[in-house]
Parts: sequence; C-alpha cells; structure tokens
Amino acid sequence: MQNGYYQATGAMVTQFNRLDVITNNLANINTIGYKRDDVVIADFERIFKETRDILPLENHTRDAAKFLNRTIDRVPQINEIYTNFNVGGLKMTNNPLDVAIGKSDLFLLVDTPNGVRLTKNGALNLDNEGYIVTKEGYRVLPNNYENQPEEVRGIQIPQDAPVTIDKDGNIYSNNENVGRFFIAQPREIRNLQKEGDNLFVLPNLNELNDVENSGSVAQGYSQISNVNPVIEMVNLVETNRLVDMYQRVMSTHMNDINQEAITKLASPKV
Repeated sequence: MQNGYYQATGAMVTQFNRLDVITNNLANINTIGYKRDDVVIADFERIFKETRDILPLENHTRDAAKFLNRTIDRVPQINEIYTNFNVGGLKMTNNPLDVAIGKSDLFLLVDTPNGVRLTKNGALNLDNEGYIVTKEGYRVLPNNYENQPEEVRGIQIPQDAPVTIDKDGNIYSNNENVGRFFIAQPREIRNLQKEGDNLFVLPNLNELNDVENSGSVAQGYSQISNVNPVIEMVNLVETNRLVDMYQRVMSTHMNDINQEAITKLASPKV
C-alpha cells in the first residue's frame, strides 16, 4: 500500500470540505445578521484519542488502537466546524421595524413551524394581522410569550401606526407600550446550532435568559454579515493551492513512483 498516496488523498478531501465552508461564507456576505463559520483541522490520531473512550466498541477499541497504521494516522481531518459570533457592522435602513442587536451573545427569539429559534436577522416587517415578523414570515416573540396562547403568540401593532423601539427592545405605538422583544442570551453560546434561514437552534430553551436592560437594540439599523471578503478570498486561494499540491503528490505516486517500481521489478537481475 502506498501510504503517501492515501495521506495526500485524505488531506485533499479535508480541503474540499473546508472549501465548502469558505464558499458558504462568501455566498452570505450580503445576508443580514449572518455569522461566518470556520474549521479546526486536526490529525486523525488526535481525533481518535479524544473519542475512543466513548466509541461503542468498549471492549475492543483500546486493543484495536495498536493496529493503527502509524504512517497514515497523521492525515489532517476537520475536527470541528464552529461559528464566529462577532458583531458585524451596522447599516442604516431608516425602516422603523429594522433592529440591530449590538452584542455578540444576544439574539431575537422567533416562532417557526419547527419550534422557537434564535436569530440575528433584525430586518422585520408586519404581516396582514399586524404581527412583527421576519422576512420569512416567522413571528418575533415578546418577553412574555410563554404566557400567551399559541395561536396569538407574538407582538401585534395597529396597522399604519408609528412604531418606536428603544435600546432595551421596548416597543411603542401611538405612545403606548405594546410589548418588548425577548432579548435572548444563551448561557453557553457554543451550544447554538445553525439550522438555515439565519436561524439557530438551542436544544434546551431553559438555558435562555431574557435580558431586560440590554441597552443593545438600535432601531432603523440592520447588522450586516461579519464575513470579511478579503480573509475569505485569501482562505479560498490557500485551499485551492493545497488541493493542487495534494493532486500533484497523488500524480507522482501513481505515475512516477509506480512506473519506477514496475520497471525495476521487471528488470532481470544481473
């Protein structure tokens, strides 16, 4: 077995997976509230050592470890894909329903068909019933949503009435307080999982705190993506170069080294 060939193949597959993450970041440069992803790359041996004690083969895993091929277990693998929650820049929209949350660990809470979700996308509208909704039509939840009947859960505003939102997320219409956004703060932000549509899932909603005096809500602004296109393009070029390098290594093994081995083995001994 040509170990170098398999090492290069595994490394190239890892770069392909990294490329998927980079291209997804680039595709969302203009997505309001998008948070970029990045990867942590480690070698197979390290990943194996970190997880072998929780693998299902309790009686065999440690014994099997001694049969690891030490020449290929250093192949790089993506150990973790994580989300960077740093705050993006603020863009003035002059839409009174647009809000931007200026702290990295605070989110709006929305009601979706799949359950309650968190989002950073504060580009909001009113639906036909006067409820504040996201662009996808999901109702934004107030601080007291758990006490509301499910069918009317949300924040309702009289049609064509002026809207004012203060820095703590309190909403006023015709000088009357009609509610306050649930400003969600997860106890551990690393537990959030991306779901699509700029939504995040928190498996246990009991880990959410409602920050009453956040002082972080800006009306008439949207928080732009925190993707830096220059950094992503540099990563894209680096990844493509690594793929090209691994491809050349694979070609060398398959063409040059194999040909040399065949030639020498076929040559008669003197």
